[in-house]
Amino acid sequence: MSERQPRLTRADFRVFRAIPTRWHDNDAFGHVNNVVYYGWFDTAVNAWLIENGFLDLASSEIVGLVVETGCTYFESVAFPETVEAGIAVERLGNSSVTYRIGIFRQGGEQALAQGRFTHVYVERADQKPVPIPAPLRAALTAIQS
Repeated sequence: MSERQPRLTRADFRVFRAIPTRWHDNDAFGHVNNVVYYGWFDTAVNAWLIENGFLDLASSEIVGLVVETGCTYFESVAFPETVEAGIAVERLGNSSVTYRIGIFRQGGEQALAQGRFTHVYVERADQKPVPIPAPLRAALTAIQS
């Protein structure tokens, strides 16, 4: 069995987004179900892309498709908490980017959960990989850790 990842802190991330939990996020064990975290990863990354003008859901010709994701959990979260998702770029390739994402309690210093999320950029029309456009690459470089 591999060793557990070291727990990340706020200093490991460049951008943060508040995300409220919802009643139906809780499972039978009284905490947010593990699959919900992947939705938070998707929300945090895509909201950043939209807010910075790199993704228009209706008309972007180049889009990022998720090809890999993973998560390590350290502490539970439950409704009605609001969490903060921290984002940083871990790796920037020609057509792909891997984000590091941490989930924090509001004001908390250590990640409750942390993971990776990889996009490969493709032409929407044919789904073939393309180089990351220069303006997006510059913005991703600015949040690289």
